[in-house]
Amino acid sequence: MSSLHRRHLAVSPDWLALYYKNPLEITHGEGRHVWDADGRRYLDFFGGILTTMTAHALPEVTKAVSEQAGRIIHSSTLYLNRPMVELAERIATLSGIPDARVFFTTSGTEANDTALLLATTYRRSNQILAMRNSYHGRSFSAVSITGNSAWSPTNLSPLQTLYVHGGVRTRGPYAHLGDAEFIAACVADLEDLLGHTREPAALIAEPIQGVGGFTSPPDGLYAAFRRVLDRHGILWISDEVQTGWGRSGEHFWGWQAHGENGPPDILTFAKGIGNGMSIGGVVARADVMNCLDANSISTFGGSPVTMAAGLANLSYLLEHDLQGNARRVGGLLIERLRAIGAASECVREVRGRGLMIGIELVKPGTDEANPEAAAAVLEAAREGGLLIGKGGGHNTSVLRIAPPLSLTIPEAEEGAEILAEALRSVA
Repeated sequence: MSSLHRRHLAVSPDWLALYYKNPLEITHGEGRHVWDADGRRYLDFFGGILTTMTAHALPEVTKAVSEQAGRIIHSSTLYLNRPMVELAERIATLSGIPDARVFFTTSGTEANDTALLLATTYRRSNQILAMRNSYHGRSFSAVSITGNSAWSPTNLSPLQTLYVHGGVRTRGPYAHLGDAEFIAACVADLEDLLGHTREPAALIAEPIQGVGGFTSPPDGLYAAFRRVLDRHGILWISDEVQTGWGRSGEHFWGWQAHGENGPPDILTFAKGIGNGMSIGGVVARADVMNCLDANSISTFGGSPVTMAAGLANLSYLLEHDLQGNARRVGGLLIERLRAIGAASECVREVRGRGLMIGIELVKPGTDEANPEAAAAVLEAAREGGLLIGKGGGHNTSVLRIAPPLSLTIPEAEEGAEILAEALRSVA
């Protein structure tokens, strides 16, 4: 055990998770690589939990942060803030939400917490619909709508949460159905649920479930839900903390795979927009955003430094078509991983879109989750020089692959080969 690990254990809560038997201290990064305290280089396929979205030490972002810090670091939302207004303008336009208003926070948890405050106030209801296997953050309200017991430590809540089918395509009572039948069954379940309860405030859903193991429904499920929700006046909150900014390759926002009946009423974002800086936020149409009848501010949300980083990062992302790169390189990577998975008895499914890929592991010859194998592959991949994540609603048995969106084809091939060897080592 390293001295830093001992010091960490002495001052940190027991529930603060660390990866690896011998936890890693990352000291610096560049591009798609990071280095540890011993000077070893790793190819980073997890990006600080999908946060270093563009690249480590991206010159455009570090320059913007340095220049803004040299002018002023903090002022709060009590004062006009040019970088905040400029970033809000760009995000409002990109969101697809008409007459959009933007509120900045410091994290995805806080963004979802704000969205819940808006929805419950607007609708005068404390009832929320959420998806099974979901994750929405670690605040008191966010854990109460999280449909994944591994990340929800209490059932105490200011909200009443009802869980809906549909977030996981290949498990559960409807897994055997075709896509159209799957959607119809989930809609029927939602209709039935609404027949037994008071009117909810909103449905909150991740278009692709992140912590849940990069699971997703067939395209169009939330559009079909939207028809039902609209009849009841129920709002739709799209949690884009992990899916936003083009990571899926096919769409800029995850909701666009379900956009037949229009954009969500509320959209939350965080993680990748700051490329490592602490930015979260909420976009909502004006009547929803303006429904609060009390004063509110954000002391650190919209910080001039983080807003400068967000502006520089968003400009780089759009100018270099990183969504297109995620589609092209991610498509090659997922096909390579599917070929590798087909040769392993431990791999149940390789799924995902763009540079958001999950590899679900099971015990050979069964459909039973295999968290031990997932932990072992995580360790073996590190030994091979690759950092990945893990998650999943079935005992944390999914490997999570989410490199920076600037990943190159040679780097994708290198990472796939390391993963192939790691899977062979635990088969």
